Amino acid sequence: MPAVDVVDETFLVVPPAALSAVFSDPANWPRFWPDLRLSVYVDRGDDGIRWTVQGALTGTMEIWLEPVLDGTLLHYFLRADPPAPFRRLSDQLAAIRTRQMAAKAVALDLKMSLEAGRPPGVSP
Repeated sequence: MPAVDVVDETFLVVPPAALSAVFSDPANWPRFWPDLRLSVYVDRGDDGIRWTVQGALTGTMEIWLEPVLDGTLLHYFLRADPPAPFRRLSDQLAAIRTRQMAAKAVALDLKMSLEAGRPPGVSP
C-alpha cells in the first residue's frame, strides 16, 4: 500500500471538456503540482487523465471527470511513496494532509475561475 493515498471529489458547474482542457495542458502541471514530474500513461480525453509521478513522490495520479447534472464531478486520486520511508506515523499523516489540502486548493481554484460565479442549475 502506498504511503500517500489521497482521494478527493469536487463538483464544478462546467462541462468535462472545460476541465479536460486545463488538465491536459502540460504547461499547467507545474502550477498545480510544483514538486512533481508527471508523465501521461492514459489520456482519456474528456473523461480524464492518468499520470505516473516522480519527484517528491513516486507513484500514480489520476483525474477522472464524471458528467453530473449540469456540471462535472472532479475525482482526484494520488497513490505514491516518498523517496525514503517515513520515520514516524505523524510524518506520514502530515504528508497526506498536505496533499489533501493541495488537491482541494487546485479544485477550488478551478471552480472559482471556470464557473465565473455561475450557480448550479442556472444556464450559462
